[in-house]
Amino acid sequence: MKIKWFGQSSFKIKSGDKVIYIDPSIGNYEGEEKADIILVTHAHSDHFSKGTITQLSNDHTKLIGNAEVISFMDGIILENNKDTEINGIKITAVPSYNLTRLNHPPGDNNGYIIELEGKKIYHAGDTDLIPEINLVEADIVLMPVGGTYTMDADDAAAATKLIMPDIAIPMHWGEVVGNEEDATTFRDEIISETKIHVEIMHPDDVLDL
Repeated sequence: MKIKWFGQSSFKIKSGDKVIYIDPSIGNYEGEEKADIILVTHAHSDHFSKGTITQLSNDHTKLIGNAEVISFMDGIILENNKDTEINGIKITAVPSYNLTRLNHPPGDNNGYIIELEGKKIYHAGDTDLIPEINLVEADIVLMPVGGTYTMDADDAAAATKLIMPDIAIPMHWGEVVGNEEDATTFRDEIISETKIHVEIMHPDDVLDL
């Protein structure tokens, strides 16, 4: 399995010949492979780009998103706590929202748990440290750390320690809000108390697992 970070919350996961993109918006996608599955957490422009999705799609690509995303492009609506299976890959939509701010209301947007190669990968979306994170089981977590519109580094570290994955990757920094210091704070808080491996990636980095 290979995980590539394009920046912000945009990732590519490749497993064998299967290619999955999550929130393909920020970053350079020139020359990238066509997608089998594209997951979009919500319709904000730093997560959802019709042009990029079209660029990465062919006749076989399946787009999954919340109701707002699928109102703009043909695809599969997946609501919180619902799941689907595509080509043997199970995808579960999980809650992703703000506790006090209005940017991401409860029930509207998705995080995702992707199951492949016997692993569970959790992309948290734009979320705060919400109670539902206590229910997440994952081997790899992609966690927002930038603050303002999502968890800050401290809450992201706390969320990760609730899940106790093998690998944690900080995201949602370096573009709209947050910087590498948030990523390093997140890493330092986790590795001081756990054996979780924290991988700080930079745009176009690829993690080979």
